[in-house]
Amino acid sequence: MLLRRIETFLRHSGMPWTKFGRLVAHDPRLVADMRNGRVPREPMARRIEAFLDSQAVKKEADHAL
Repeated sequence: MLLRRIETFLRHSGMPWTKFGRLVAHDPRLVADMRNGRVPREPMARRIEAFLDSQAVKKEADHAL
């Protein structure tokens, strides 16, 4: 579930949900809207997944140093 993955990322990164929405979709209400039932369309879902994947790779690279 995409929202669960976002919530996990936010909890672990400490990033505010409004900043996440601005970075990913230029929409600070993205996460709040998803919490209230909004289902992003496929292109937006792919952008969110790509962002989360890039952050995971970045985190792994930081730990390798």
